[in-house]
Amino acid sequence: MTTHSTTSSPGGQGDFDWELGSWHTSVTVLADPLSDSEERWLEFEGTSIVRPLLEGRANVVELRVSGPDGQIDGLNLRLYEPEHQRWSATFASLRDGMLTPSVFGRFRDGVGEFHGEDQLAGRPIRVRFVIERDGDDRARFTQAFSDDDGATWETNWVATDTRAGS
Repeated sequence: MTTHSTTSSPGGQGDFDWELGSWHTSVTVLADPLSDSEERWLEFEGTSIVRPLLEGRANVVELRVSGPDGQIDGLNLRLYEPEHQRWSATFASLRDGMLTPSVFGRFRDGVGEFHGEDQLAGRPIRVRFVIERDGDDRARFTQAFSDDDGATWETNWVATDTRAGS
């Protein structure tokens, strides 16, 4: 039986240690975020594999999910910044080979919250990404966008992970 640590190393470098390994992933994605169109959610199922890099100072998530509306293949590179005791996370879609702007944050009381700036249809937006654990074998990842400088947020990505073999 493999055990996964639920404690973090000083400063937060071990914040993602619990996530290492293979996961079953269910993803719902808002089809047209921050628009006036009718809300339509796309559904995907697949796997996430989280691997450590550089003695735990970085990790990479390999995401492969598919559904009736297509497939999402991507990588999320997360790097620990010891000077600021925070993480950066940068997503790369294998569909277009492009990196998204990074989000930056840390875990507090077991919840990771990350913020950054991006663009959607040519207009500036803010991005919030939240990671919530439900024990050692379940986690929820939620992304939201704001086009009013963070006054309101619209959730556009929800991923629920269950550890493979659980």
